[in-house]
Amino acid sequence: MTIPTDAFRRFQAELAALDTKSRPSKSPMELAKEEFLALRKRYGLTVADVVTFFPEEEGIAYLQQLIAARTR
Repeated sequence: MTIPTDAFRRFQAELAALDTKSRPSKSPMELAKEEFLALRKRYGLTVADVVTFFPEEEGIAYLQQLIAARTR
C-alpha cells in the first residue's frame, strides 16, 4: 500500500509540532541535574558513591561546588 506524499508530509509536520511542544524550556544543566538526582534517588547513591565515580581532582571540585552551593 502506498501512502500519498501529502499525507506523509502532514504526518511529519504533526510529529515535529509535538516534538517542539514536548521540549522543556529548561537549560541543559538543569535537565542534567534533574536526571542525575533521579538516578541518585533510584539507586540510593550517596555523595561518597558519586564522588568515587569521578577522578580524584574532579571529585574534589564536585565537593567544593556542593559546599559553595550550600553557603550561598
